[in-house]
Amino acid sequence: QVSLAESGGGSVQAGGSLRLSCAASGSISSINAMDWYRQAPGKQRELVAAIPTGGTTNYADAVKGRFTISRDNAKNTVYLQMNSLKPEDTAVYLCNAAITTNSGYSGYYWGQGTQVTVSS
Repeated sequence: QVSLAESGGGSVQAGGSLRLSCAASGSISSINAMDWYRQAPGKQRELVAAIPTGGTTNYADAVKGRFTISRDNAKNTVYLQMNSLKPEDTAVYLCNAAITTNSGYSGYYWGQGTQVTVSS
């Protein structure tokens, strides 16, 4: 069994910073891409940032230059450093990972999400 657990959300004023973490645990053989998504009330879930095992990172235009995604493969953890936060960044942030289990199953796993609220 595999699970993802996010942490680091909270409430901040506009211009502030938060650092989100997402740790994968369980019967993991390997992890490929790790991504951060967000979903605001009444809106569709959108990709915020993605980091493959190797290669370049990708960001949504709305967060370029403000957010940085990184990962620690030894800890099976992905991070999202969010700076210069804006009220429109308010959403539930969820991590997603492409994981192969020790039994050979490969699939995408989601965390339960962490709330980020930015006030003006």
